[in-house]
Amino acid sequence: MSSFFQDRTYHEASQLNGFSGSTINRQSELRSETALTDARAMPEVRYHVLSDDGVLVKAGGADARFTPAEAEAMPLDVDSLVLLGMAAEGPRIAASLLKNSPAAAGTEAVALRALATEARLPPEDIAALSQASSYLSWHAVNRFCGNCGGRTEPRGGGVSRHCPHCGKQIFPRVDPVVIMLVIDGDRCLMGRQARFAPGSYSALAGFLEPGETMEEAVRREVQEEAGVKVGQVRYHSSQAWPFPHSLMLGCHGEALSTEIVPDVEELEDARWFDRDEVRRMIAGTHPGNLIVPQKVAIARKLIDAFAEWEG
Repeated sequence: MSSFFQDRTYHEASQLNGFSGSTINRQSELRSETALTDARAMPEVRYHVLSDDGVLVKAGGADARFTPAEAEAMPLDVDSLVLLGMAAEGPRIAASLLKNSPAAAGTEAVALRALATEARLPPEDIAALSQASSYLSWHAVNRFCGNCGGRTEPRGGGVSRHCPHCGKQIFPRVDPVVIMLVIDGDRCLMGRQARFAPGSYSALAGFLEPGETMEEAVRREVQEEAGVKVGQVRYHSSQAWPFPHSLMLGCHGEALSTEIVPDVEELEDARWFDRDEVRRMIAGTHPGNLIVPQKVAIARKLIDAFAEWEG
């Protein structure tokens, strides 16, 4: 009998995930300390601006690139500027509005997740905004040195920070998260948290811990959250998840046990779904109005791969 885990054709599935498709050349290793200033002086530079309420987009919601004149008319936090890199059209810079500042006339603030879900911007702009959001968040929480407590300074146009007091260099970090769809023949395991939309079920997920491989984290998290033992673990794809700066590592796991013992602190419910039921959830025709995550989430890609596979 064929298996979901045998001889599956490889393709770079990550490029199909939400927030992927960046066309920016980061040039991190080539930057001088004047890189940001030099980029700001170029007339073709474009700014991506974020506020407390989301990403600023122009009226109509189909453009999140601001010219130097448009950006300079806003109350930008000049200490927040980060050079994202070079796009084909010119440099891209991320910036934050000053705290508690209203959106500029002719703009609106829209949540990044909503922009991605609704595909209101080109994929390359969604990817650039993902990068911008993660960098701005990282800089905001690293203004002081974890080694000596001194105030740090951005370097290389924002690709790192430096503490002038003790000399420590600080580089951006991402938080790796495993997200996995566990499979038992023609069934898959999904759960829901209380914060999910009504009727929504998804793949299980959790942060990697120090000293742990991706596969070990998958097995531990599923055992902790659902009481199910996992054997084979197959990597599917990854996704930059800018909330605030995670990297989702998507996997399929092979169930070695089937009894579910959910962690009620983590999950409101967990259960096995057969492939036909999953297909109805995807199609929006489930008789119990159960649904799966939207296409922007890597969880949906894992679920779609299971639903589409014919064993």
